[in-house]
Amino acid sequence: MIEVDAVEAVEASVLLPSPALETSTADAVPAVQGEIAEALAERWLQYLDVSPKTSAVYNGAIRVFLRWLRERGIATPSRTDILAYRDWLKQDHAPATVSLYMTAVRLFFAWAEQEGLATDVARRVKGSRIDRGHKKDSLTSAQAARLLESVDRSSLQGLRDYAILALMVTTGLRTISVVRANVEDLGTSGDAAILRYQGKGHDERTEFVKLAPQTDAAIRAYLAARGPATPDAPLFAVVSNRHLNGRMTTRALSGMVKSRLEASGFSSPRLTAHSLRHTAATLSLLTGGTVEETQRLLGHASIETTMIYVHQIDRAASRLEEQIAGAVFGKAEGA
Repeated sequence: MIEVDAVEAVEASVLLPSPALETSTADAVPAVQGEIAEALAERWLQYLDVSPKTSAVYNGAIRVFLRWLRERGIATPSRTDILAYRDWLKQDHAPATVSLYMTAVRLFFAWAEQEGLATDVARRVKGSRIDRGHKKDSLTSAQAARLLESVDRSSLQGLRDYAILALMVTTGLRTISVVRANVEDLGTSGDAAILRYQGKGHDERTEFVKLAPQTDAAIRAYLAARGPATPDAPLFAVVSNRHLNGRMTTRALSGMVKSRLEASGFSSPRLTAHSLRHTAATLSLLTGGTVEETQRLLGHASIETTMIYVHQIDRAASRLEEQIAGAVFGKAEGA
């Protein structure tokens, strides 16, 4: 834990102009700045009212920024430095990563100004433009059926993988929600079988998805083959001997889905575990579900996120290209 008095005794020498720093050697600036900035970063993280996972993400992001400053001997960052840092990020990072790192920088300087430590030189500095369209494809209903049919269910792993794929493609659950699910999260609501899950940004299992009879049957068949399990045991467990019945990781689950996709002939880099979520959303809308119903299915906080699917479906249904081709090639053939 960092002592607040110790931080306050030296913080001005990092973010505010300091004669002592101006007269120190070039090599000394990064060392002093790094020691103090690390203390400020930890104090800032303690101030943030966010989940441990979000705090860890911001921690990593702000330390990249502090390291960038140290390497360049920048003790008192200016707006020009912030813009230069953003441009540096853009060289090797995706737009979403740049935006995340810049969000951390903006929050850090907003806090620094609030605490009277510095002027907020990062105010209104934008991140990187993010394309709101989806970067992963979805499967058609026929392709989704082909994926499920390709799974050999004669083994425990086959039963598990089939149940996971059926769950994800019919409910749109994220990988993190699937790996977090416990046996006790299965239940009923009214006359429907359900699975309670921990939604994005939530600490408790307050949301649930309805399980189609086929999905419910697949999960029950897997659990029956797996044998007795405690209520708090993972719903989908590891089948390898080394970690038998342990909880799967999101990486392992994503890898399994990718392998199953490739085994079914779907080897596109745009098809991943997240594609199953897109598939559920797209099929929901194509089979008559409303935007509001699909929003609730996916747990989107904003309906604008769900509307992306609507726009893509409308665009795919458009016959403009065929009409243009008819006009062009029809005239060419009649010439």
